[in-house]
Amino acid sequence: MLAALLYGKENLRLEQVASPTPGVGEVVMQVGAATTCGTDLKVWRRGGHAKMLKPPTLFGHEAAGEIVAVGVGVTSWQVGDRLVANNSAPCMNCFFCQRQEYSLCPNLTWNNGTFAEYLKIPAPIVQHNMLPIPDELPYELAAMTEPLACVLHGVARSNVKPGDSVVVLGDGAIGLMFVAKLAHDLKAEVLLFGGNDQRLEIGEKLGAAKTFNYHQFPEIPSLVKELTQGWGADVVIEATGVPSVWETAIACARPGATVNLFGGCPRDTTISVNTEQLHYSELTLKGVFHNTPEYVQAALSLIASQKIPFELLISEHRPLQDLEQVFCDMRDRKVIKVAMIP
Repeated sequence: MLAALLYGKENLRLEQVASPTPGVGEVVMQVGAATTCGTDLKVWRRGGHAKMLKPPTLFGHEAAGEIVAVGVGVTSWQVGDRLVANNSAPCMNCFFCQRQEYSLCPNLTWNNGTFAEYLKIPAPIVQHNMLPIPDELPYELAAMTEPLACVLHGVARSNVKPGDSVVVLGDGAIGLMFVAKLAHDLKAEVLLFGGNDQRLEIGEKLGAAKTFNYHQFPEIPSLVKELTQGWGADVVIEATGVPSVWETAIACARPGATVNLFGGCPRDTTISVNTEQLHYSELTLKGVFHNTPEYVQAALSLIASQKIPFELLISEHRPLQDLEQVFCDMRDRKVIKVAMIP
């Protein structure tokens, strides 16, 4: 089969590899659509990921499709079933899983390789984090279940109350998903900051109350305070993974605020925090990572409900052969998410 392999920094190759066969408890899915992701872009640019993968490796982690083979012991699924599989599953047995802190499980089973004609899904994911999708739901929308699950996890950890002023820093797919969830379901007043006018327009369509291009408004904390009676935002979501933006996020927060440092920064980077502000303003700073089976199910339900036009995040549909050019386009911020069709 044709598959994408990551060999290092911006070193992505399409190669013919052996088609997978399912082992005990596993299934093989024919990929209907695989969507690109900001995490994939970071991994491509950095040449690896601290937790998910180490090159050389099959690449990509968002996909939906149809089962073409089932392994021994699989009884709840059959050939022809339409499904979406998360890119991980917790072990359900460790210290953290016993406390239902599944995203912290040190034994997460990871799965990569969605940019391919076929994808083998490990048994723990089949058991705990694989879901059927409705017949009428396009594969490219179902494939966005994983990133939306991460966002739902992030929202749940952010202490957002209806009517809160929420600043979202970052107009990538994750930032825009935050906007959609916060505006539609929590009725928050979302202020979206990004660097691309077309993406900011999509943010408005997804419910942002106001949008700002940081190229035109470089003093973001001052502007946020001006818009919030001098206090700062109730909640701040950082969705870029840039250490300096983490610091900006903290500076945008009012006393008593929650700051969700959601975007994953490069390994071994650090930030500076004003201890006086942190202490006397009683700030809550949170790092939130990945998702849990609960939010995977919730994400698919939200997508399938079609209450929110997540299709606005799909910039293009492209054949797998165009994958390298697609990542160049993502790097140059010409597209948000692209549905790759094997």
